[in-house]
Amino acid sequence: MGAYRSAGEYKRDSRYITTRITADGRDGYPVEPGRYRLVVSRACPWASRALIVRGLLGLSDVLSMGVCGPTHDARSWTFELDPGGRDPVLGIERLQDAYFARYPGYERGITVPAIVDVPTGQVVTNDYAQITLDLSTEWTSYHREGAPQLYPPDLREEIDAVNEVVYRDVNNGVYRCGFAGSQAAYEAAYARLFARLDWLSDRLSTQRYLVGARITEADIRLFTTLVRFDAVYHGHFKCNARKLTEMPILWAYARDLFQTPGFGDTVNFDHIKRHYYVVHRDINPSGIVPVGPDLSGWHLPHDRDTLA
Repeated sequence: MGAYRSAGEYKRDSRYITTRITADGRDGYPVEPGRYRLVVSRACPWASRALIVRGLLGLSDVLSMGVCGPTHDARSWTFELDPGGRDPVLGIERLQDAYFARYPGYERGITVPAIVDVPTGQVVTNDYAQITLDLSTEWTSYHREGAPQLYPPDLREEIDAVNEVVYRDVNNGVYRCGFAGSQAAYEAAYARLFARLDWLSDRLSTQRYLVGARITEADIRLFTTLVRFDAVYHGHFKCNARKLTEMPILWAYARDLFQTPGFGDTVNFDHIKRHYYVVHRDINPSGIVPVGPDLSGWHLPHDRDTLA
């Protein structure tokens, strides 16, 4: 993700390609099975959201997926995991090729997740927040039987409100800690992060999920940060007031989701650690990837099914 620092404070570059793939094709890209390719990295929390939603909704057969390696250079994410280092569907070695195919000389971040139009090889969108909402609301004709409603109309206002504060203080909050350019900016972000985690613990003390009695978009957005917390954010980003394993309610909640099909089976801790510790050389100049922490506890019983 692109970013800059203002008075020591980390600012995320949120200028994305906002073209949408919709049921009516109003942006020129109609929903069509087999036409598009979702490009992700298992290291990236923003891409992991799309990976989870695609699986939960049963869209695997209609929306193919390319997986980039855990690291990237200054130019682009690459398809180093594929034979010959080339995506087998798009035929490209670097994700930037799909961006340049649509916008020659594209100067903003070459980010994942991205959805690429296979026939033209051009990126359609990298607007990660809208991508998952559209998979839930625009691709309904291709959802599997019994697919969950991750963004139900009656809960959208509450989901949006929760997502807003979770993004500001937690999803992006860990980055505001890790990339802070001054002590004051770091301490302010740190305080907001742990105050919000306490707020979330209180909210989840009497209900199993963040909004309503079922998994929604809000849970997916929080999960992808929590699952990375002890592995990278606690140490690498200096978010070290408490580990996730030292926050009993959030730890049980995260394990509940991790053990739900479609969540934990998308997580690759090796990719996660290699991405953060190898790519962020300004924070970790040696590029050494820590061996720990012990991640075996993710399969311990959570007892969250006793809540409403």
